[in-house]
Amino acid sequence: MDIDAPARALDAALVPVTLTVKGDQPIKSIYLVIDNNPGPLAGHFIFGPQGDPHSLKLRVRVNAYTYMHAVAETRDNQLYAVARFVKAAGGCSAPAGADQQQAMQDIGHIKVRLMRPFVAGKPMEAQLMIRHPNFNGMQMDQVTRLYTPALFIRTIDVSYNGAQVMHLDSDISLSSDPVINFGFIPPQKGQLKVLVRDTKDATFGQSFDVPPPAG
Repeated sequence: MDIDAPARALDAALVPVTLTVKGDQPIKSIYLVIDNNPGPLAGHFIFGPQGDPHSLKLRVRVNAYTYMHAVAETRDNQLYAVARFVKAAGGCSAPAGADQQQAMQDIGHIKVRLMRPFVAGKPMEAQLMIRHPNFNGMQMDQVTRLYTPALFIRTIDVSYNGAQVMHLDSDISLSSDPVINFGFIPPQKGQLKVLVRDTKDATFGQSFDVPPPAG
């Protein structure tokens, strides 16, 4: 597998990462670890029968110059790892772009954009966008000088017509307002369902028609 990330990030709080799996080995899950982050495990992606693990894209926070490791776990429990060194610092404690009240206004709003035309039985790429501040407890309010309490996404579940596409266990390294590109294989027209749960046990869900209605 490959891990692609900028050698020197422009914004340590929004570092783009692409994970690409090569070959035809059946993949059960993928781990993304950011070695020098306070919470190193940025995400554990578990793939269901409708999932396509060959490509993942997401944005993460990076706290200090560090190696990132991606580990692919196959269905027969073999592990394949790859590493990438990234120069970035301060991403975990970087202030949120909006104040706490403003950041909470649209919390839980979910959008999905299909990146390829629908063809039944063929792999598709979807872009999942979630409005959530993902406060990690390390960010200081620039007005009050107090630390904003942690409130971040803990899990994301995606299914297609009731069959699992992907389950994500996340932590404090996922960026605010997460954007995740993932693959799935729709056997026929149907509905893609997204369910998000955060550390306060608030749940946000929405369903999307595939393909979307004309117009």
